Amino acid sequence: MRFNPKARLDRSRVRDVGGSGGGMGGGSGMRLPIPGGIGGKGGIGGLILIIVLVIITQCTGVDLLGGGGTSGSAAYSPARLGDAKDSGRYDHCETGEDANEDPQNCGRVAIENSLTNYWDTELGSDFRPEEALITFTGSVSTACGGADSSVGPFYCPADETIYYDTTFFDQVLEQQLGGPDGGFVEYYVLAHEYGHHISNLLGFMGKVRTQETGPTSPGVRLELQADCYAGLWAHHATETEDEAGEVLLLDLSQEDIDLALEAASTVGDDYIQRKTQGQVTEESWTHGSSAQRKHWFMVGYEEGSLDECDTFAASEDEVLGEG
Repeated sequence: MRFNPKARLDRSRVRDVGGSGGGMGGGSGMRLPIPGGIGGKGGIGGLILIIVLVIITQCTGVDLLGGGGTSGSAAYSPARLGDAKDSGRYDHCETGEDANEDPQNCGRVAIENSLTNYWDTELGSDFRPEEALITFTGSVSTACGGADSSVGPFYCPADETIYYDTTFFDQVLEQQLGGPDGGFVEYYVLAHEYGHHISNLLGFMGKVRTQETGPTSPGVRLELQADCYAGLWAHHATETEDEAGEVLLLDLSQEDIDLALEAASTVGDDYIQRKTQGQVTEESWTHGSSAQRKHWFMVGYEEGSLDECDTFAASEDEVLGEG
């Protein structure tokens, strides 16, 4: 992948809060499970527990995702993202050339810009960008509760923000799970988490109303939809532009797509279960198998159509990649 040196980067939604625990929101209030993670032991389990809170919220009108607690501190809100102490990690990221020279940091900004431009074009009036992309080290406080590196990258619908520990890719994905290392691996993950934001905007996240697990469960359908949305963005990535109309990405190679597929395989439920417990239990799946995740990324990438990513309308065979 190469970024256009002439493109200008918008850093307004990307910030790093370092290792301070985030310095944001919630105080010592109630900690809630984290939904929508890409993988890892925390991200896998968090989605199912959060479903219970969603059901209670819908039935009672109480916003249990607001991060309030028993300590008397104010509930965390998107407006308070400005309270986060920015480490200045992205201050030097101004152009596509900066992204080429520093793909880990400035490339992250460029991909966020590309995702925002694509989904704005695709959804029109139904779109609003994520509130922020927050990177951290160690732990962070969010509207969905506290999280650490074991959770893995995740999207919190309560503050419409994407969070992840910058050490995840080396320490968890590569070293613990034996996954791939490379620039597009992280970009696939970011596109997946942005996909959760799109599912939230389009109302699909609200379809996950039970604690059901398994290869065709609602929670798995939500995760596979995020993979499909990631592939859909990849299909159109070289068409995305900055605010002045300059193309952001000059090319996307087959090697990039192969890295995305390898990463998708590494965070499949069956792969993680074999790696961590030595056996596969399909009935407990919350994210889908390696084959499912690769299949749905490719559905988005090859079809290039939003309608093709409606995993909730898909038959069980189609969800499994057999239809």
